Amino acid sequence: MFVRICLVALLAISCTASTFGHKGHTGDVFTSSFLVRFKRSLDKQLVHDIAARNGFQNLGELPGSNGKEFHFKHTTLPLVRTRRSISHTRVLKKEPLIHTAVQQPGFKRVKRGFRHAVPLNYIPDKAPGYGGENIPTDPYFPFQWYLKNTGQNGGKAKLDLNVLAAWDQGITGKNITTAIMDDGVDYMHADLKFNYNAEASYDFSSNDPFPYPRYTDDWFNSHGTRCAGEVAAARDNGICGVGVAYDSKIAGIRMLDQPYMTDLIEANSMGHEPHKIHIYSASWGPTDDGKTVDGPRNATMRAIVQGVNEGRNGLGNIYVWASGDGGEEDDCNCDGYAASMWTISINSAINDGQNAHYDESCSSTLASTFSNGAKDPNTGVATTDLYGKCTTTHSGTSAAAPEAAGVFALALEANPSLSWRDMQHLTVLTSKRNSLFDAKNRFHWTMNGVGLEFNHLFGFGVLDAGAMVALAKKWRTVPPRYHCEAGAITQIHRIPSSGSLYLPIKTNACKGSDTEVRYLEHVQAVITANASRRGDLELFLTSPMGTRSMILSKRANDDDRRDGFTKWPFMTTHTWGEYPQGTWMLEATFNSQESRTGWIKEFSLVLHGTKDPPYQTLSPASPHSKLAIVKKAHEDKDGN
Repeated sequence: MFVRICLVALLAISCTASTFGHKGHTGDVFTSSFLVRFKRSLDKQLVHDIAARNGFQNLGELPGSNGKEFHFKHTTLPLVRTRRSISHTRVLKKEPLIHTAVQQPGFKRVKRGFRHAVPLNYIPDKAPGYGGENIPTDPYFPFQWYLKNTGQNGGKAKLDLNVLAAWDQGITGKNITTAIMDDGVDYMHADLKFNYNAEASYDFSSNDPFPYPRYTDDWFNSHGTRCAGEVAAARDNGICGVGVAYDSKIAGIRMLDQPYMTDLIEANSMGHEPHKIHIYSASWGPTDDGKTVDGPRNATMRAIVQGVNEGRNGLGNIYVWASGDGGEEDDCNCDGYAASMWTISINSAINDGQNAHYDESCSSTLASTFSNGAKDPNTGVATTDLYGKCTTTHSGTSAAAPEAAGVFALALEANPSLSWRDMQHLTVLTSKRNSLFDAKNRFHWTMNGVGLEFNHLFGFGVLDAGAMVALAKKWRTVPPRYHCEAGAITQIHRIPSSGSLYLPIKTNACKGSDTEVRYLEHVQAVITANASRRGDLELFLTSPMGTRSMILSKRANDDDRRDGFTKWPFMTTHTWGEYPQGTWMLEATFNSQESRTGWIKEFSLVLHGTKDPPYQTLSPASPHSKLAIVKKAHEDKDGN
């Protein structure tokens, strides 16, 4: 799949959106939706009148368009067709106030979670006993091992989200709303209805305020309801289990249940009520088939960027993304949603600490939560299900992302002033290695240049709600973020069929300029490359402090030989906190027994981070904490 991205001009508090263009191998489909751009900002009523007299329905302004771009839907065109409707486009272009009108192509987005053909509302015969105070009485809580792991069902005791430590601090998610962007939410479920935020909810599939799931015999549309229960299922009401942030609110954004997705539906979903919604949780993405390279289109990217810049009254919305269910044959750096700097990408582990067999690995994953159990299929994630029922079989990285959203809701209650970047720093500094390990011994825990441990599967570890809440309470907002275009190689270089190609970029990280970066957050290697078989190409990026990130792994199913990558932004979080000055090394190699050919046509390095030390005003609670380790590394380096 051909992918194009323009470099983003990023400043500390504002930026312009990237532009993704996509072309599929199987032929395009077109929807009844049109992106209409006007020559100037217009009154909403005038836009409605123009739409109506041409047989269209105005579905609203696009986020960040300043009253110039709108989503029109034709009232008689079929939802999906194989050819563009030239006549309908021409009708719109005849309007003197319309600058352009573009019929929207449709594309596939898939839910990230395994499902059963029928609901398995399994209720074990006997629940394990719990002692102590502040233990929920909900009947399914004993089976929510990811909240409190006592070793039930073959799990590893104390391998959990440590949420009881957050609850013991009086933090339960009050006044925080998480939007579940999915196939709908059963907001009449007794375990959800009192925590449902109707004002922040909408159905972008049916264009009404009621995002209730569409009925199917196989319960396929239970996905959003299950995710919602993980975040905000009520406590001590005798129904199902309890949410991670059980006093928080959930909003339903129904946008996934349709034959084809469009850029406009995604954009409107991610920009919906950005001052009422704190967190957006997404457990879906491009097809996890190990050969797709895809990401957000222009309007969607602009909505996300506007959300992090302007949402929550300038603090920035938190976008949580499931890293993907493609397993070891896929790489989540080929998913432009999960690999975005603007999102927090979450992978999963199972109840004994292993990665799940469907987990993808990549250098953009920030942290992990939990999905299903190791031995018993009924030790998945226990949560709410459609039509007032409960389930113990929710799984996939679909289950992991809402758990993270719940933990972030707890942190936001503890400190409502946290910015979207603060949340990422807190995630890095409080996630724990715990007992997480790669079952196939491919990826080991590694220390970066400032003492932070990371793993190519699990990011910086499993979220620790108690530790995150405790640090959030005393957190001080990190310094402004800068964007440094650190260097580029534009000559074409051949990748040898055996051995490796090494391309160095030496940089001063924009020292002495307005965009100097001294303490890293995200790093992007923006690469144009092609190969006789794209799936055999592996890419590594090594920092000046010696941290080696695999930014693209072998993908056995990807036999592309035509499109390659065009200005694709491979991202790593593994150099978080490091000093960027010096030589960065890109390594390109083929992982194949066959002879392959390929070229790196362009490689540019983009650094994101702060000029000032990010943790200067914070006092570590323990000399052994990650905060203390990184802060000391910064002080030692700055003192030299």
